[in-house]
Formats: sequence, C-alpha cells, structure tokens
Amino acid sequence: MDNDSVIFARGLRKSYGALEAVKGIDFEVSAGEVFGLLGPNGAGKTTTVEILEGLRPRSGGEVKVLGFDPDRQKQALKDRIGVCLQATNLPDKIKVHEALELFASFYTKRVDGDALLRRLQLWEKREAGYATLSGGQKQRLALALALINDPQLLFLDEPTTGLDPQVRLEIRDLIEELRAEKRTILMTTHYIEEAERLCDRVAIIDDGVIIAIGSPGELQEKSATQSSIEISLGQSLPPGELPAWPDAIRTIVSDDRRKISVSSSRPAKTLVDLIKWIDARGLELDDVHLNRPTLEDVFIELTGKRLRD
Repeated sequence: MDNDSVIFARGLRKSYGALEAVKGIDFEVSAGEVFGLLGPNGAGKTTTVEILEGLRPRSGGEVKVLGFDPDRQKQALKDRIGVCLQATNLPDKIKVHEALELFASFYTKRVDGDALLRRLQLWEKREAGYATLSGGQKQRLALALALINDPQLLFLDEPTTGLDPQVRLEIRDLIEELRAEKRTILMTTHYIEEAERLCDRVAIIDDGVIIAIGSPGELQEKSATQSSIEISLGQSLPPGELPAWPDAIRTIVSDDRRKISVSSSRPAKTLVDLIKWIDARGLELDDVHLNRPTLEDVFIELTGKRLRD
C-alpha cells in the first residue's frame, strides 16, 4: 500500500449467497485526487462504495480507507469522512440549521455551520423546513451535512442525478471548489461529461470487475475508436492519389473533392502532416475539425451499454 493512498483495495469481493456482486477488484485513490467510479446499473459500484464507507461488510480482500479497516474501525473512519448520497431524506419539519446542528453533534470535529450555510447559498433558508426546499437546495444541504466535520475524504454518490441542468452546474462548481481545496473525493455519476470535467482518474466497473482505469484522456487514447480529422477546402482537390500519411488508418474524399476525412491513431501528428501537404499545394483551407473518441464512446466500447442503462 502506497503511503499516499487514501483508499486502498486489493482483491475486494462481496457476495450475497450465490450472487457475487464484486469479484475481486483492485484500485487505489491518492490524497487530493478526484476519483470516479463509473458503471451501468447493477455493475457493483454502489456495493463497492458502501463497503469503503463502512456501511456494508466485505466478503473478502483487503481494504484500507484513511488507514482504517472499514469493517473493524467503523467509528474512527466515519468521524473523518463525509458522505453525500443520491437522495437524503430528513424529517419534513426539521429546519436547515437544526439539521446541520444535529449532524455536527455526531462528530468530534466540526466547522462553522453558519459559514458553511453561506458558502452553499443556504443562509437565507436556515429557518426553512426541509419539506419547503427545492431539489437543488436539498442537495446543497446534503453537501453541507457531508462537510460539517471538515472531512479528509468525501464520498459523493450520484450528486447531481435528478436535478435540472442549472442546479447540476451549480453542484459541479461546488465540487470543483472542493477539488481546488485538495480534498480527496470518490464519486459515482451517471453523467459522462461530469466525469470528464471533474475526475482526475476513473475506473469503469462492469459485472463486478474493473475493466479499465486511468485518466479520462488515457482511456480515450486507448480506445479502439479512432480519432478523425475533417478538413474543408476552398476549392476542389486536383485529380490524383492522396499520400499515405504516417499513422493514418483511412482517408475518405467527398464526391466534390472539397472535403477530406482522415482517421488516425495519432491525430495531432497526422493533422500537422495534412496541413503541410495542403499548404505545399497552394490549396485554401476553409475549416478543420478534430473529433476524438469521448469517454462515452470508451464506456460503450468496453461494456456494450450506455452509462445510464
């Protein structure tokens, strides 16, 4: 185990009778890292997160979270982590400030609750009952409850699911603020663009096993889906064969010979070669598009499913 690892899992397994939900996964999360766990429904990601949080016992393997064993040192671990679930249900009549005070009483360490309410744009709602809050306000309160003990590690389970686009953007901005503070975050999400924007690394889990792990960029580079370069010209290409640019896999020319599409394993290098070739022939370049495989493309390629399936 690396001394810098906040989360360490080796051979992590979880079975429910004959059903093996998690089948021996290995991964580590470093201090200050935002790590995404992605997978279709039923893949095993929620079970994995609940084991790390100390909410569910594991069937096998070695796990350390902040140096603690979640099975044997639950209370010490829970005092140091923050958890924001996809849905947090509180009594309808509890006031915002009362909920924060209640949760603060669970921990040995706590931050200024009033400052936290101001930061999360809930100060004006501090006397409001929980039932009167909007979906976005409820999720901001859930984040406040997760931060009240100034945790070293945050677990965010689908933090923006079910929220409207504007509120999702607000929550993502808050997560980016937490990232800038060098807090360690493990998050699950059903939004690929969220993982691409927020996560330093992601693990794709399917059928209880991790099938890929790395930064979003690294996974995109490893994808079998090639990047493509699309170029539009101001005039038609003269007759003749096109050169075989190094690293180019396939070249297509439109019927009017004013558009070239090149698939490449090294698109940046091929793009330079292509533009040099066009310039050397005195052709006018109208437009250039570089299309890389997205994390969604990688996910579908590896699992055969969309993330929200």
